[in-house]
Amino acid sequence: MTITHADTAARTPVPTQSTYQSRVADYWNAEENPVNLELGKIDDLYHHHYGIGDADWSVLDEPDPDRRRERVAGELHRLEHAQAELLASHLGDLTPSDRVFDAGCGRGGGSVVANLRYGCHADGATISAKQAEFANEQARKRGIDDKVRYHHGNMLDTGFTSGAYAASWNNESTMYVELDLLFAEHARLLRRGGRYVTITGCYNDAYGRASREVSLINAHYICDIHPRSAYFNAMARNRLVPVHVEDLTETALPYWELRRKADHLVTGIEDTFLNAYRNGSFQYLLIAADRV
Repeated sequence: MTITHADTAARTPVPTQSTYQSRVADYWNAEENPVNLELGKIDDLYHHHYGIGDADWSVLDEPDPDRRRERVAGELHRLEHAQAELLASHLGDLTPSDRVFDAGCGRGGGSVVANLRYGCHADGATISAKQAEFANEQARKRGIDDKVRYHHGNMLDTGFTSGAYAASWNNESTMYVELDLLFAEHARLLRRGGRYVTITGCYNDAYGRASREVSLINAHYICDIHPRSAYFNAMARNRLVPVHVEDLTETALPYWELRRKADHLVTGIEDTFLNAYRNGSFQYLLIAADRV
């Protein structure tokens, strides 16, 4: 079995397909957000997504300001890692010889989680050259670069071998692309019976159109949040059949409540997320689907 690796980036030095994607690449090449970098430095697992689960609120009672910041950051990182572990737990019965694909991999934390859990090979793709370089350096430091590799490429057109992957996922990256193009590429890469998983924010069709809060989130991250229905419609058109759907909205609230109290990490979008979740216009979903 042949997997295309570094030659993909060499063929496509600028892997964007539109002016919009170029803007997204510029955004992530310039991004130095402490909520991503400071949390990642705790254990060299860099996640570009949010967290789930009950928070340990005692971290806010820490009297020493420096220690309080450390404890709050550590708790936020724990919640983010719990989200990554939840996604990885739905990837199926993987073996060390299997390959997985991390679409929109960011600085690479999800691929490392999958490798540590299953011992599998992982290929991550990011439109940001800076993120790919950073993630590969982290893999080298961990001594897993023989199995975990990151590519400066477009997740809509990877150039990787068809049917070579046992599992693939997007963790909070689907809102940057057209879903039909994305799911067509996942369906091409996955072997029959392979598992696709996404955790994503989506707007609630039952609410109506996208709310003011959803529009503010779009503007903040230069993205375009899809309605919940769009995921299932696009999956059906691209041979991806859902086997598990889980509403994580309630479990996401503690993360945002804690983050809004972390003065050194707030980005200004925290209350918008909380309001959107609570007014019912925005949902946080996990969807697992089999490639048929």
